[in-house]
Amino acid sequence: MGISELNHYFVRANDLEQTKQFYCDALGFEVMPRPQFSFPGYWLGIGGKVQIHMGPHGIAESDAMYLGTTERSATDNAGVVDHIAFLATDPEGVHTRLEELGISSRTRFFAEFGLCQLFVADPNGLMIELNFHGVTTEPSW
Repeated sequence: MGISELNHYFVRANDLEQTKQFYCDALGFEVMPRPQFSFPGYWLGIGGKVQIHMGPHGIAESDAMYLGTTERSATDNAGVVDHIAFLATDPEGVHTRLEELGISSRTRFFAEFGLCQLFVADPNGLMIELNFHGVTTEPSW
């Protein structure tokens, strides 16, 4: 098969600035260079690698530019994707940062896999799963 990795996903944001702030402040993404499209938006990444594209809900040319969602997707739900998962480090630091920002999260721990997971919804309702491998003790938070 020719697929080697996930390149990026696109978030059709109800509030573009709030969504960008969530990914940058809560999850540590950085704003990356983006081509000059006919609508505002951001490309976000980690370590110089773009992973998230986003644009605002309600642009005039949404039929031509937003190929995977309908006009109602941004307001009715997070589209057809249930969640997006990232590998992450420093589970305690991430949990603390989310708490400091007033963002609720849910924790799941699998001792047999040495895996701790944090689940947090972005401002548009898209569930983000953060996977922390090598965690041998269930976090107390």
